[in-house]
Amino acid sequence: RVISMFRLTGLCSRSVQTKSVRSFTVSSVVRRDIMKEIEEQTKSDGCVVYMKGTPDQPRCGFSKAVVDILNTMGAKYTAFNVLDDDVLRESIKEYSSWPTIPQVYMNGEFVGGCDIMLSHYREGELKKMLQDCKATESQE
Repeated sequence: RVISMFRLTGLCSRSVQTKSVRSFTVSSVVRRDIMKEIEEQTKSDGCVVYMKGTPDQPRCGFSKAVVDILNTMGAKYTAFNVLDDDVLRESIKEYSSWPTIPQVYMNGEFVGGCDIMLSHYREGELKKMLQDCKATESQE
């Protein structure tokens, strides 16, 4: 399931001036609102992915790799396309203190990006992590 931040938060009705993705300013009110929205989003589903593009059409190789891993594991997850919203794209990096996208959250906790997900997958840890966050069914 992919949710547009514009639809979810109504940010399209707010005036946010930007010069570029790297050099924009956001009022403290909007910043608090987006940080609260991100916190709610990360807890809205057992597994949440912030990515470039959508699961059906990833727009970066790292996002595609994360989606491929989750799909291979049969995981259910919610994805947010950061390319739809520059404020979200920059704010998620601040929220997690992680400089890159994609970002994966399980049970509201930041797990990591593509490299960390690949590591969990290769080490056989991801199956239990996905079961623990109820993104996949337990196979006992």
